[in-house]
Amino acid sequence: MPFIETTDGTALYCKDWGEGPALAFLAGWGVSSDFWQYQLAPLSDLGLRCVAYDRRGHGRSDDPGGGFEYDTLADDLAAVLETRELHDVTLVAHSMAGGEVVRYLTRHGSERVRRVVLVATALGMPRLPPEVGDAVRAVYASDFAGWARANAPAFVGAGLPGCDVSDELVDWALRDMLRASLRAILDCNRAMLETDFASELRAIDVPALLIHGDTDAPIPLETSSAVAVNLIPGARLSVYEHAPHGLMLSHRGRFNDELLAFAKG
Repeated sequence: MPFIETTDGTALYCKDWGEGPALAFLAGWGVSSDFWQYQLAPLSDLGLRCVAYDRRGHGRSDDPGGGFEYDTLADDLAAVLETRELHDVTLVAHSMAGGEVVRYLTRHGSERVRRVVLVATALGMPRLPPEVGDAVRAVYASDFAGWARANAPAFVGAGLPGCDVSDELVDWALRDMLRASLRAILDCNRAMLETDFASELRAIDVPALLIHGDTDAPIPLETSSAVAVNLIPGARLSVYEHAPHGLMLSHRGRFNDELLAFAKG
C-alpha cells in the first residue's frame, strides 16, 4: 500500500522502489517526494532500494493542520522506517529535512541507520531574530504562490553556469511546491528558523556526508553546511560549484554518482 499511518493517525504517501541496500529520501520544505524522482528511478535500477515519502501537509499525504514541529516530524520518519522494515538505511535529507534526520537520531537512536546525507541543509544556520521570521511568513501568508513563482528559477538553478534545467522543469518544481498547504508552509518555516540543533549535531554517531552548492540563494553554504560539518564528528563536506538549492535537479548526474558511492561504500 502507498500510505503509512503515523502514531497520530496521519497517512503519509510513500514510494518504495527497487531492492538492495536501502536509502530513505526526505524532501525539503514545501516540496514532495517527487523532487527525488531523478534519484529514485536510476538508483533503484542500480541495485538500491529507494524509499521516499511526502511530509505531512505536503504532496499526497494527509494534512492534519498540525504536527509540523521537529519531534512529530521525526516520529513520522520513525513510522516510515518501522513500517517499511528498513534497517542499515542511508538517510538522505534535503534542506529543512536535515533537522528531521537529526531529531530522529536524538529521539530514536541510530540502530536502523547506517549513514546520513544532508543536502543543502539548513543545519548550522544562526538563529534569526523572531521579527525576521515573522516578516518572511507574512509574505507567504499574503501570496505564497507569487513568492514561489518569483523564486522557483533560482531554486533549480535556471541561468547558472553548468545547470542543466529547462523552463519546463522550473514550472514543474513550482507546481509541486504549490501542493503544500499554507499551514505546513508557515509552521515548517517556523520550526526550521527557530530550532537550534548544535548540541544534537555533536552527538551524531554515524558517518555523515554534507553536499551543498556554492550558489545556494536561500541557504548560503557559508552559514549552514560549512558550519555544520565542523559540529558533526567525522563529517565530510562536498561543495558543488554553481549549484543552487535544488541541486538534485540541476546536478543530478554528479549527485547520483556521489550518492551511489557513499551508500555502497
